[in-house]
Amino acid sequence: MNIEFELLVDRALTCKKCHLSATRTNVAFGDGYINADIMCIGEGPGFYEDQKGLPFVGKSGQLLDKILGVCGFTRKDHVYIANIVKCRPPDNRTPTPEEREVCIPYLHKQIELINPKIIILLGATALQGLIDPNARITRLRGEWMEWQGRIVMPTFHPSALLRNQKLKYDAWEDFKKVVMKYRELVDPDHKSDHI
Repeated sequence: MNIEFELLVDRALTCKKCHLSATRTNVAFGDGYINADIMCIGEGPGFYEDQKGLPFVGKSGQLLDKILGVCGFTRKDHVYIANIVKCRPPDNRTPTPEEREVCIPYLHKQIELINPKIIILLGATALQGLIDPNARITRLRGEWMEWQGRIVMPTFHPSALLRNQKLKYDAWEDFKKVVMKYRELVDPDHKSDHI
């Protein structure tokens, strides 16, 4: 890990810029390969993420890892995972615009330092937090977008897939596009038994 990234992590772990710092157990800064070509961005930590200090470790995280695995990706070798906010909002509520605004500079710096070629936005909060506060995930999912010179794929959050099985087909179509784009931009020989 480079020094600049370590300093960013240290700043986030001691951050008290918003009231979420008072109720958190741990900051869930990020997880995965810090030179990743793919970055997944979600909403914010839930109960298990708050306990462990890592994003996407509960049921949603297990489903995300399964989807990534079917695509031939792992956190260790291909993917870095982060959230719009680094501290758990009480009762897992959606982060407020103010909380997102205070925390988003950490995410912007993560993106800059990791320098992914592909960003996957998981759910409405990620889409609205990074791209457009009025964007609707149901309208934009599955469509390649551009953000600050990077290509972005919005798709459903894994928690939405757990709540509504019918969304899995659309999400799978989105992830297939990610694999194809990865082959185009990074590794033409990337293996996935399913794509």
